[in-house]
Amino acid sequence: MKLSLFSVGKAHEAYIKDGVEQFTKRIAHYYPIDWQLITPSKLTDPTLIKKAEAASILKALTPTDVLFLLDEKGKMLSSPGLAKLIQQKANQSAQRIVFLIGGAYGVDDEIKQRANFTWSISELVFPHMLVRLILAEQIYRACSILANEKYHHE
Repeated sequence: MKLSLFSVGKAHEAYIKDGVEQFTKRIAHYYPIDWQLITPSKLTDPTLIKKAEAASILKALTPTDVLFLLDEKGKMLSSPGLAKLIQQKANQSAQRIVFLIGGAYGVDDEIKQRANFTWSISELVFPHMLVRLILAEQIYRACSILANEKYHHE
């Protein structure tokens, strides 16, 4: 199984880049992983922006991809809960799990309908760059839980 982390937005800022790279390398010990940055739309109308970004996201997905959408209205999970969800998909022979961080205006309904799971990392709102770091760390934490390693303390 492969993990892909999609984020609508610009390249990682320097203050985030090192942390994202560190956790991405750690995750690579468990699963092949990559990041795909999707260029935000230059349109001005939020509805049209979401539609344009949805087209780019859908183009990058395959029909067999399992899509985990990060959205503030999604279901909250504990770190062990995320680990369990990843393990379930691995047990179901998923070829690739895609974690998606949408754009500044969220995602179009077409993406919400395509998502296999919608996950909220917090009731707080974070800058997208920071969400990238949190996502990478939580995926690494989930991997360490599944490997029964000492990174996560309960």
